[in-house]
Amino acid sequence: MFTGIVEELGEVTAVENLGDAARFRLRGPVVTEGARHGDSIAVNGVCLTVVEHEGDEFTADVMAETLKRSSLGVLAVGSRVNLERPTAVGARLGGHIVQGHVDGTGALLERTPSEHWEIVKISLPAELARYVVEKGSITVDGISLTVVDAGADHFTVSLIPTTLALTTLGLKKAGDPVNLEVDVVAKYVERLLGDRASRTADRSGEAGA
Repeated sequence: MFTGIVEELGEVTAVENLGDAARFRLRGPVVTEGARHGDSIAVNGVCLTVVEHEGDEFTADVMAETLKRSSLGVLAVGSRVNLERPTAVGARLGGHIVQGHVDGTGALLERTPSEHWEIVKISLPAELARYVVEKGSITVDGISLTVVDAGADHFTVSLIPTTLALTTLGLKKAGDPVNLEVDVVAKYVERLLGDRASRTADRSGEAGA
């Protein structure tokens, strides 16, 4: 589990096309400290497994399904990425519960700078809109953010200077894709309420019979 608090801005140093997968080598001095084979590291919000680790770099394999469902497929040598190690048991939950399982991708639509922050508008796939609410949490490229405004096909977030300086959102321009993970609590609530409604309907049908 992650919390959406990015530890460092890493860099892609190599990309190997494996046909039905890809192998990435990434540089990140902070997240590779003490890293071992099999450890998890979130890359732009996608939970990846460390295959090899040498110095301040690690490699991770990404299967075709992940490349298709996330923005990792557009990464190239030199691309900057947000990196985060899993949270330790007992550690502070600085952001919110993040699984590292991308639900879909959006695109940065526009940026509106202000004196002390910046409003960023991001497109939202229709199937995810019901999980995004004003003042709720959402993960964008692995960053835990608070929704300012939620529309039918977009949402906005407000970024402080620290977020702009230390994450990829400070580098993105209009049209660039971003990975989205909605709040898992919202999905669980939807499922529980759906099951409850289904059981109620079944009991009503039995009573009517």
